[in-house]
Amino acid sequence: MSDVQPTLEPVPAVWTEPVRSSRVGTVVIAGLGLVLAGLAVLLVFVYLGTFLGPVEAVSGLVLALIPLALVLLSVRWIDRWDPEPRPALWFAFLWGAGVSIVTALLFDLGVQITIASSGGALATSDFASSVVQAPIVEELAKGVGVLLLFWVARRHFDGPLDGVVYAATIAAGFAFSENIQYFGVAMMDGGAASLGVTFLLRGVFSPFAHVMFTVCVGLALGLCARRANRRSYPVFFALGLLPAIGLHALWNGAFFVFVGDANLFAYYFFVQVPLFITAIFVVVVLRREEARVTLRRLHEYSVAGWFTSAEVTMLATARGRRQALSWAAAQPGAKKRAMRGFITDATRLAFVREHLVNGRDGPTERAHEARLLGDLQRARAGILG
Repeated sequence: MSDVQPTLEPVPAVWTEPVRSSRVGTVVIAGLGLVLAGLAVLLVFVYLGTFLGPVEAVSGLVLALIPLALVLLSVRWIDRWDPEPRPALWFAFLWGAGVSIVTALLFDLGVQITIASSGGALATSDFASSVVQAPIVEELAKGVGVLLLFWVARRHFDGPLDGVVYAATIAAGFAFSENIQYFGVAMMDGGAASLGVTFLLRGVFSPFAHVMFTVCVGLALGLCARRANRRSYPVFFALGLLPAIGLHALWNGAFFVFVGDANLFAYYFFVQVPLFITAIFVVVVLRREEARVTLRRLHEYSVAGWFTSAEVTMLATARGRRQALSWAAAQPGAKKRAMRGFITDATRLAFVREHLVNGRDGPTERAHEARLLGDLQRARAGILG
């Protein structure tokens, strides 16, 4: 083997353009996903209108909007620090409201056809359907939606809190379509009294039930997103899916075990309420962690001269952001929009830096960093101009 001698002579460059990340494939995939998920939602609405009837379907839809609004407002609060792109959130909602519901309906139809074709050799029960079939099929269908976003929106899927936002949005869509059916059936079978009890249980006592289940998958994949190598995502997906199925089965099984209103309410307050409080605690901790990451990474850019120390304090605190936006709104021109863009791009830059520090140091991440730095310079010019 011959030795290769080093040379001090410059070599001619075969490539001088900066490396740019391609967005075309992502845009096409996102557009196709939104169309397909939207068609699934349309199919679900046609099914509900046919199965329930127009009056019951519309009544159920109107009532289902109440818990949906509560959940989405909570998701919006969680997502305020580093907002996820609107197309990704729309896809998440449509996936939950359409694709996940269609998957559950088709699986249930397949089970019914199999039982009917067996000539009585096979049978099922309400308990098996609610405690075994529904948790597995529904959580798997919703979880696949989170997994798709983990793949396609990887630039914005930075950590556990992003996983919580996407999973909660998918779960909100699923619960919305499911509530339409439950409310409509209650109205058909028992009138106003039955509808009131069903709304109390699903719309008041447990609007976040599906959210708590599916968030387990979002948290697990969010932890995987923090790793330099994401190839272990199947393991993390399974680790999140198992508790999601378990919590779902626990919730559904309670209606068979704790018979009677008094027992059911006791189960709700002593089991479900502590779980809900735990979920809130986890979200608050994750939000504070995002603020700490923003402060730590932007400080590094401040040392390099990209920000002043006062700007870093403003960008890394909720109070500072509110004061900056209030100040910008009082200035002439479109300075509030420029300030909002400055805050958003700085936050994304902090998490890109987090990726680079944690080992995801590739040309795509470097190109993303350079693009954000350029956007920040333009936003700064807009604010000062």
